[in-house]
Amino acid sequence: MYYRMIQQSFIDMENMFELLDESQEIRDIPDAKNIAVTNGKIEFRNVNFHYEESKKILKDVSFVVPAGQTFALVGHSGSGKSTIIRLLFRFYDVVSGRILIDGQDISLVKQESLRQQIGVVPQDTVLFNADIRYNIRYGNVDADVKQVEEAADNADIHERILSFPDGYNTVVGERGLKLSGGEKQRVAIARTILKNPQIVLLDEATSALDTKTERNIQTSLERVCENRTTIIVAHRLSTIIHAHQILVMKEGVIVERGTHDQLLQVNGFYADMWHQQLTKKEEAGNDKHNGTEDAGSINNDADAS
Repeated sequence: MYYRMIQQSFIDMENMFELLDESQEIRDIPDAKNIAVTNGKIEFRNVNFHYEESKKILKDVSFVVPAGQTFALVGHSGSGKSTIIRLLFRFYDVVSGRILIDGQDISLVKQESLRQQIGVVPQDTVLFNADIRYNIRYGNVDADVKQVEEAADNADIHERILSFPDGYNTVVGERGLKLSGGEKQRVAIARTILKNPQIVLLDEATSALDTKTERNIQTSLERVCENRTTIIVAHRLSTIIHAHQILVMKEGVIVERGTHDQLLQVNGFYADMWHQQLTKKEEAGNDKHNGTEDAGSINNDADAS
């Protein structure tokens, strides 16, 4: 048994050293400066991108998100919506074209300073096996107790946390398994509020939730996006009808753009998607009867720790 343990440890060490030897793909240029974000205007100029040269993901994509406005990206899977989010966060560099924030090319600034200005509410919230206060503070590790609680209150989860047996000291379990889907999303929203970014990215933040929980969380999301430049990636079109402009993507190209009402009048690709979702909703019946209550399991688990 000890021989197997030692052998496995050596294998793990080899894997660790191989990982450490991996070269970083996205590097800051020499003497890169911190980005200075004052308004949060986002601009994509003729952006082309691919993971593999044989398959183009984005093809000459151009759009401008004015400071403080909300834009939505919609389209079928594989149309390039999430890729735009990854490029803006600079997980990858563009093949050609430019991405600008307040007139500054993001490929010429420090990645760390760029990411400090951007808050992300993802579809799958990653939580640590620690207490709720620790998980919310991940948005700003220097925040004090009062700031954490204010962020939780703005995310509409403060009262819920106080109802738990151990309050803010409640341990959420591995990947947050002791929280409901709605509670995990509210923790992610609280993190973003605590970070206080100028730019907010919502990457299908409510697509994994039932309709009733989604409606409850929409109010919290609107608080996060207020007076901030926001880009929303969404499958459920009902969540983005308030956007200042909707960009409809198909196979890496923006095929339509406009407000919800304008796109319905065009009666094109977006209108077709909208009517398809309405039809599915009618076939599914009344969501009020099918939706589940947004209740966490912790309150019923006195041994949550």
